[in-house]
Amino acid sequence: MFNSWEELKTECLQCRKCELCETRTNLVFGVGNENAEVMFVGEGPGENEDLQGEPFVGRGGKLLDKYLEVIDLDRKKNIYIANMVKCRPPMNRDPKPDEMEGCIQWLREQTKLIRPKIIVCLGRISAQRLIDKEFRVTKQHGQFIEKGGILFMGTFHPAALLRNPNQKPDALEDFLALKEKIKEICDHTY
Repeated sequence: MFNSWEELKTECLQCRKCELCETRTNLVFGVGNENAEVMFVGEGPGENEDLQGEPFVGRGGKLLDKYLEVIDLDRKKNIYIANMVKCRPPMNRDPKPDEMEGCIQWLREQTKLIRPKIIVCLGRISAQRLIDKEFRVTKQHGQFIEKGGILFMGTFHPAALLRNPNQKPDALEDFLALKEKIKEICDHTY
């Protein structure tokens, strides 16, 4: 158990629990308000994220920022964004189960320090790991599921929306539902 962000980040930056550390340019710890009531969790850094050391900074990140802006959320102000794995999987492939297992403790520690009321899983990988291994984004997106006193919601990964723009309206509905849920249960997000 870590008592401060500085302590957690320092330890995480030295992580060598899996082979992903061998090829990373930067470890992508996370970004945002460390007292956020809403946390977003993606699958892992892509090329741009690996180069810049920040999650969701490529084309998908720009799309995510647009959705966030629509519902008055901002990665620098009132949310926190992290990933299942902190290092880029080669060729942006899905993280392997053993890589996620090696990295999950970092995410758990981030969650313990933040103590979010809502966690939004961006895409299948994080939703299946954090919500239910059988989670299907196309069928269950936008649904809130309570686990351990936290509300979880799975929605489309921004990169998937770039590949399948016809899913953008569904994603927007998910974000609008998120805004209503934030108004209902959060007291300092807005």
